[in-house]
Amino acid sequence: MILVTGGSGLVGKHLNDILPNAVYISSKDYDLTDLQQVKDMMNEYKPNSVIHLAARVGGIVDNINHPVDYLEENVLMNTNVLKACHEFDVEKVIAILSTCIYPDVVETYPMKEEDLFNGPPTETNFSYGFAKRCMAAHIDSYRKQYNKKWSYLIPCNLYGEYDKYEEHHSHFVSALIKKIYEADDSLELWGTGKPLRQFMYGGDLARVIKHMLDNNIVGNFNVAPEWVHSINDLAEIGKKACLKDKLVVNYDNTKPDGQFRKDVDSSKLLSVLKDFKFTSLEEGIRKVYDNFSQRHNR
Repeated sequence: MILVTGGSGLVGKHLNDILPNAVYISSKDYDLTDLQQVKDMMNEYKPNSVIHLAARVGGIVDNINHPVDYLEENVLMNTNVLKACHEFDVEKVIAILSTCIYPDVVETYPMKEEDLFNGPPTETNFSYGFAKRCMAAHIDSYRKQYNKKWSYLIPCNLYGEYDKYEEHHSHFVSALIKKIYEADDSLELWGTGKPLRQFMYGGDLARVIKHMLDNNIVGNFNVAPEWVHSINDLAEIGKKACLKDKLVVNYDNTKPDGQFRKDVDSSKLLSVLKDFKFTSLEEGIRKVYDNFSQRHNR
C-alpha cells in the first residue's frame, strides 16, 4: 500500500490523477509535527511505500518573516515521518525536496547532485532550505546505517492547475497566470525581472514519482527540464501562451528578487528515465490558464 503525505497539495493532486489507489493524507487528517499522530497514521494504514510531499511552504516575504516556523515545522515533520517509516519497516520512501536546498552561488551551473553541500542556501529562504537539506542528509544516513531503499527528488520550481493562486504564497508561474487573467492593460511583478529560473509542470513530477515506484528505482535525483528563463522571459512566454501579448509588465524593484539562479542538471535522472519528456513551458502554462479561466468563468 502506498501512502502520500501532503496529498491535498499541488503535487499530491497531480499524483492522485495517475495513482488513484494510494492513500492521500493532508494536514486535516494528521499533524505530522506530532510524532504520536504520525505513528497512529502508520499504524492505521501500514504502508510499504511512503511518498513524503508534506511541507510548510511559502513566498519570500513569509520565509523572511517566519524563519523559525519554517525550520522547526519542516524539521519536525520530516524527522517524524522518517522515524516512523523506520519503526514500521516501510520498504520504500520517496521524499520531495526543493532546489532551494542548493548553495546560493556555485562556480558552475547547472548544479548537480554532488554540489548540494558546497555552500549555504540563499538568505531569503535559508531556514526552509536547511530544513529540506537536513532531510537529504537524514535519508542518506538511513540508507547508510540501515541499508534502506529510500530516495529523495530535488525538483525545480513548480506550477500547475492545483496551485493555491494566492498572492505571494503560490508558485511564481501560477501567480503570474492569475495576474494575466485578471489584468486589462498591465501587471506588476516584484523585483527586476532578471533572476533566472527553471519551472516544471507539476504533473511531470508526479509522473517521475510513479515511474520510480513502478520500476523500483532507488536514488537521489534532480528533476527539472533543461530550459532556463529570466523572470521577464517567463512573463513574456506567459503572455503569449495566455493570448494576452499586449499586456505591459511593470517591475517593483523595491521588492526582493530572491536567489539570482538555481538551475539544476537532470542528466542523472534522464539516464534512468531515458524516454521521459517534460511538458514545454508554453504548453503547460496554456493548460493551466485554460483550467483557471474555466473555473472562474462559471
